[in-house]
Amino acid sequence: MHKKEERIQTFRVEHINHGKRLDVFLSETIPGESRSSIQRLIKDGRVTIDNENVKPNYKIKEGQLVRISIPPPVAISVEPEDIDIDIIYQDNDIAVINKPQGMVVHPAPGNYSGTLVNALLYHCNHLSGINGKIRPGIVHRLDKDTTGLIVVAKNDCAHRHLATQIAERTALRIYWAIVENNIIEDEGTIDAPIKRHPVDRKKMTVSTGPGNRKAVTHFRVLERYGKFTLVEARLETGRTHQIRVHMSHIRHPVVGDILYGSKKQKFKLRGQALHAIKLGIIHPTSQEYMEFRAAPPAYFNKLVEKLRKMS
Repeated sequence: MHKKEERIQTFRVEHINHGKRLDVFLSETIPGESRSSIQRLIKDGRVTIDNENVKPNYKIKEGQLVRISIPPPVAISVEPEDIDIDIIYQDNDIAVINKPQGMVVHPAPGNYSGTLVNALLYHCNHLSGINGKIRPGIVHRLDKDTTGLIVVAKNDCAHRHLATQIAERTALRIYWAIVENNIIEDEGTIDAPIKRHPVDRKKMTVSTGPGNRKAVTHFRVLERYGKFTLVEARLETGRTHQIRVHMSHIRHPVVGDILYGSKKQKFKLRGQALHAIKLGIIHPTSQEYMEFRAAPPAYFNKLVEKLRKMS
């Protein structure tokens, strides 16, 4: 077996990229490399400009030679972990989990343990293999600090069936969110395409430009608390951070969301006040419609009570 070698690439800076940050330039130029991974390579001395080491925020100039050395990928082993999770339903085909706040759904660079996948490998005898060893069983995701319902596939047939429902928008996915400011309308639809933010790769953004994907969120007001509103949001599509991006887009960011809302939050939450409260699917084998509900977590209910008293 041949040992994998590091991958060396060189780029001559063209006029169109003059003045751009080095980390931004490389993350846009090299497929599969995020801005954070590029920053680590720069800090490790694996990137040079005309044979000199520079910082990630260095502004590149036309004609400069950029050299980057990318180490071979490290083989990753995802191990089962005895982590307590709330399995509200399971059979031979699916498992429905009420995910807690702070839990990442599947392993990713810098986060290979303590995830929902680690817990699932311990609690479930079988998981679908369509998404590989890193994301077994994972059909759709919830953000780390979003709580609530997620369905997992235990075999490939179930996985394909569930994925088709999500792609064809027949699966029911309803969330509750506490958002900033008073929403005057009783209900509405946000039809605004989303794509990866061109500068901050951790964020998504509403955009009508190239590379965007259709994104539709339907919402209705459940309660109003003066400067805050409790809403129910139904996903028609399921883009990354969709509800968070859409609510921020209409100037009602989710409370606790420092990525798309204010950096200074009035309430000291661990993350955004967003909960996947209801999930409806057609069972892959029985073909019967199944609907699940998970009550909001304690922190969410306490915030609602506090807002009721304040309003």
